[in-house]
Amino acid sequence: MAGIQVSSSLLLSKSLPSLRCRREIVGARVNAPRVHLGVVSHPKLPSRYLVDEMETRTGYSIARHDTKSSDDPRVIAKLYAIMEAVADRVEMHKNIGEQRDNWNRLLLTSINAMTLSGATMAGLAALAAEGSPLMALKLSSIVLYVAATGLLLVMNKIQPSQLAEEQRNAARLFKQLRVQIETTLALGKLDINDVNEAMEKVLALAKAYPLPLLGSMLEKFPSKVEPARWWPKQRSKQGFVGKIEGNNGWTRKLEEEMRQVVRVLKQKDLAEYIDLGSKALKLNKMLAISGPLLTILGALGSSFVGTTDCSWPVMMGVVAGAVATAVNSLEHGGQVGMVFEMYRGNAGFFKLIEENIMSNINEKDVERRENGEILEMKVALQLGRSLSELEQLAAIAECSEEFASKLF
Repeated sequence: MAGIQVSSSLLLSKSLPSLRCRREIVGARVNAPRVHLGVVSHPKLPSRYLVDEMETRTGYSIARHDTKSSDDPRVIAKLYAIMEAVADRVEMHKNIGEQRDNWNRLLLTSINAMTLSGATMAGLAALAAEGSPLMALKLSSIVLYVAATGLLLVMNKIQPSQLAEEQRNAARLFKQLRVQIETTLALGKLDINDVNEAMEKVLALAKAYPLPLLGSMLEKFPSKVEPARWWPKQRSKQGFVGKIEGNNGWTRKLEEEMRQVVRVLKQKDLAEYIDLGSKALKLNKMLAISGPLLTILGALGSSFVGTTDCSWPVMMGVVAGAVATAVNSLEHGGQVGMVFEMYRGNAGFFKLIEENIMSNINEKDVERRENGEILEMKVALQLGRSLSELEQLAAIAECSEEFASKLF
């Protein structure tokens, strides 16, 4: 017991100094002078809240833009609202494009199945004995041919492959517009003109590629082929005749180079794709008329099977159905309507480059133009060329047969 008391007293004596040190430290902390920092204000970040809200609604991951404090928060809010609408339109056009591509495949498969079945029944009717079997096969063949004709008329009218291409183009261009708005936000120095410009681009795109079929569907067989237009019209401006050397990246040499590029675009690239579009349109018209006409001939041939000893009714009923299947497969399986829309869209792409260049050249105030060096780089990239190749193209524009674009 004595040993235990001695060890406990030793432990208490060792722990007392540490306890005294802790008390001194605590006292020093309690008695430390207080520093008054005043009211701490946190900066308001309305744009960050809008980005978070938009990411939650659309599911897209959006780059965070450090907008300057001098920018109007209402302008920023409007641009983010437009970007939210644009993101929604991208999904809408993407989904509808997939739906209309499914229409093309499913309708083509159904029409070809009905046409071949009608031709087969017309051939079997010629081998059948007189009476009920002959009548049943004839009526079945006629019904299938008539049904295939009705579906084919609808399909040729709306051209599902062309509708799908329109929606794919719209989805791509709305994505491009969204990136442009993000770039505008990132650069800062925003004003109401940026909002108005974005709104005009959205409305122009909506007009160029409408969603509904009834009432606002684009004409699938226009009388004249024109480039697709999905951008707002540029306002006419007076030419500038003053000195431009070194102003905003523009020089006389660069201006002349851009004029030569526009000349090549108009005379070669744009004219070539308008011509290709016209040829694709003529082919599509011919196929769209031939398909229903052949199925009607097949129905007429089937109706005369068994009424005469001649072989022409069964020949018409079978051969017309086979040829109609080949014609429909070429038109809709080969997606001739989509090819026409692709050529029309490519011509519109060159027209946009041309108008963008000319709107800058015709701008009276050089400082209000887009920077000349940046514009030259953009045009070179859009045409699939380097800057040196673009200069070379402009130098030999009058004596060369080379096209401006190397992309398509």
